Amino acid sequence: MALRPVHVIVKALDPSAVGRFRAEALGWSAYSPGVTTYVGPAGGLVWPDPVVVGIDVVPVPEPKTTAKNRMHLDLATTSAAHQAELVAHLRALGATPVDVGQGEVPWTVLADPEGNEFCVLEPREVYRDTGPIAAVVVDCADPRAMARFWSEATDWALCEVSDEQAVLRSAKGVGPYLEFLRTPGVKTVPDRVHLDLLPYPGDDPAAEADRLRALGAGDLDVGQGDAPWTCMTDPDGHEFCVLAPA
Repeated sequence: MALRPVHVIVKALDPSAVGRFRAEALGWSAYSPGVTTYVGPAGGLVWPDPVVVGIDVVPVPEPKTTAKNRMHLDLATTSAAHQAELVAHLRALGATPVDVGQGEVPWTVLADPEGNEFCVLEPREVYRDTGPIAAVVVDCADPRAMARFWSEATDWALCEVSDEQAVLRSAKGVGPYLEFLRTPGVKTVPDRVHLDLLPYPGDDPAAEADRLRALGAGDLDVGQGDAPWTCMTDPDGHEFCVLAPA
């Protein structure tokens, strides 16, 4: 039994606009099969995608607070010129520079039109084959504890772990990395960005949720009612959902 990260949820006042922005940022397409806007590779909607972790932008009535998101995306670039061109393109689309205390760094921190932070990285060899999303980055208090939970919760392989950082990636060696970074501070507002996990066909999502509880996950009530997914929190308090099998 195992779960696979299938997309990143982004909450937005205007999911269509944020979805279009994210699609432009990644060179992907925005699809609106219902009330949400899904962002994935061009060529038609494929879900779950066998390689990429897509983005699903969902409508909420509340705007983002000034608190920094505890999860964000890092975008990959192939050269210094590509990085500069992408930053300029995103700013023209409505992205704004953000100071999250990063100081003098070779990457650029921006926010989408609703204030959700993301980074445009300088070219790095480790991200040469990830596609446009280099990593899903999560702030946490204890990367080692997160590595234990998430490596057991998912079918992704643990690539690196230390007191400062833990890194996972699909065991197939494709798509983005999942990175947990030691960061000061604690959760103060509901997560604006979170992961959705999907069981494999034939696996029981209720049994998977029980397995996660045994690993240290908690149950979460966000008013979902009788939804076909289970809302949970990891040991550091990050929200995530276990979906029904595709």
